[in-house]
Amino acid sequence: MELVDSHCHLDDSRFEDDREAVIARAGEAGLKYMLSIGTGDGPPDLEAAIRVAGLHPKVYATVGVHPNDAPKVDGKTFENLAGLMGHRKVVAVGEIGLDYHWDTPKEAQLPVFLRQLELAREARMPIVIHTRDAWRDTLDILREHWAPAGLDCVMHCFTGGADEARECLDLGFCLSFGGVATYPKSKEVREAARVVPSDRLLLETDCPYLAPVPHRGQRNEPAYLVHSAQVIAEARGVSLDQLALETTANFERVFRIPARVN
Repeated sequence: MELVDSHCHLDDSRFEDDREAVIARAGEAGLKYMLSIGTGDGPPDLEAAIRVAGLHPKVYATVGVHPNDAPKVDGKTFENLAGLMGHRKVVAVGEIGLDYHWDTPKEAQLPVFLRQLELAREARMPIVIHTRDAWRDTLDILREHWAPAGLDCVMHCFTGGADEARECLDLGFCLSFGGVATYPKSKEVREAARVVPSDRLLLETDCPYLAPVPHRGQRNEPAYLVHSAQVIAEARGVSLDQLALETTANFERVFRIPARVN
């Protein structure tokens, strides 16, 4: 059985003391690949995930500006981002999107989101979307500025219900599920995971955040992905082996892994 953690933050400071051991445990747990999300602490440094991926054959990277870091953008940010998109281990632009939960002004987030969509379209690269308390604006922008391009889009850490899932699926997007699906009160999330077609489903940890049961409240790590996978497999009425095969194939297709050199 081979699983893929399609969204993790291996550059996070909480892994500073044992990052190598965390990555080793992931391999022992059956993870074939990990995608380290390259937002880090935001501009000017956009290479946090690349530094990790460059040292580990099983780790790939994204690059992007998180919506909460939008105020840090300056005149060099997008030039730097465009250059990093050509790195051999970079497979997507992300996580990008909108987040109205915190205090980052919407007016600062919107142009940064739109510019990154433009860069990703020009490079024909997939995107990884973060949306929090901004569902309608995020979907409206993606419907207008991304879906017509016919390029892959992953809705990261999906926590909506079946109706929201179908809205994304109608736009041709993929949905990624993690530890939240294991929480007792997350019935709607499990129902969403149930209705996603087998070729649109991905798994993630979003570590060090959102650890699944039985590790809830602890620092999350890629090796814990198997717990979320088991719950999602049960919700879908399939074996864990089948879910692993399907989601690993989806990851390789969306992020074009077979065509890349480790």
